[in-house]
Amino acid sequence: MMQPSYLKLFESGELYDRADRLEAMLASCDICPRDCHINRLEDEIAKCFSGRLPVVSTYTPHFGEEPPLIGTRGAGNIFLGNCNLRCVYCQNFQISQNPKAERRNEITHERMAEMMLELQEKGCHNINFVSPTHFVPQIVRSLVIAVEQGLRLPVVYNTNAYDSVAVLKLLDGIVDVYLPDLKYSENESGDELSKVENYVGHARAAIAEMHRQVGTNLVFGDDGLLKRGLIIRLLVLPNDLGGVNDSLRWIHDALSPDVSLSVMAQYYPTNKVNRDDVIGERYSLLNRRVGVGEYARVLDTMERLGMREGWAQDVESAANYYRPDFSNAELPFEDLRDFS
Repeated sequence: MMQPSYLKLFESGELYDRADRLEAMLASCDICPRDCHINRLEDEIAKCFSGRLPVVSTYTPHFGEEPPLIGTRGAGNIFLGNCNLRCVYCQNFQISQNPKAERRNEITHERMAEMMLELQEKGCHNINFVSPTHFVPQIVRSLVIAVEQGLRLPVVYNTNAYDSVAVLKLLDGIVDVYLPDLKYSENESGDELSKVENYVGHARAAIAEMHRQVGTNLVFGDDGLLKRGLIIRLLVLPNDLGGVNDSLRWIHDALSPDVSLSVMAQYYPTNKVNRDDVIGERYSLLNRRVGVGEYARVLDTMERLGMREGWAQDVESAANYYRPDFSNAELPFEDLRDFS
């Protein structure tokens, strides 16, 4: 059986050292490209509204990821609260943009380790950290504790890609599967729709580093499940506000035409883009589902570029399929569980 890569680092003692080095960065926080430089070790609150302790909104076996991650028992998702982006259309906005409520979900490192072990006990095929960027030091410290107690599942880093390359280098050999979004191909959308500067430059540099670490080709176990690799997610937005076709060309030219892609049609208007009290031209352009023709043009671009590795959602059903409700922390994905 293929072992997670972090076990070698654990056996050599390097995993402890990585946890120490990442935690030290919290003293003048530059864990993500926002570079707040406040002391989160003293529980000062960063622009992501997070302090010293990790925030976990819910953890659950999840059946809404790509097929080789969910298998028959699901991915072991740990949903981190808050976020270092503020996407106006975020489908997880109940936990990503509700900092006062999420502070109640702060937990210890020991409790996060317990969550990983509980998911392993339930038969999940991996530990999938969702929105992990702003809590990387806390995750790695918790991982050390969990490995000491018997964790042996692959680690998935499920991120918006607004990540620090320096931090990602410290995750080399810890993360088995990188699952980044590539949201935009021009910075105006990143600024207006996700409230961050230079999204494109930071995200592309981060994804290039992920690719350097795990390469182009996915590695599967004897059970057919994904054990190591990179899958880049591309969410198609209405009116091409994400510039997916340009992102495809960048992936083709800068990385490889054989990189695995997950092209997503699950967008639907939510959070701020369907509210009458929020006004903005781009917001109004987002206030509808993705059209069949829009999605088909993205798939046509992939075909022309010879990019055939990965997955595509069904445009007719995807937007109805993925509609989480985190007000029910015990069962936020009831529809997905029924579907599975």
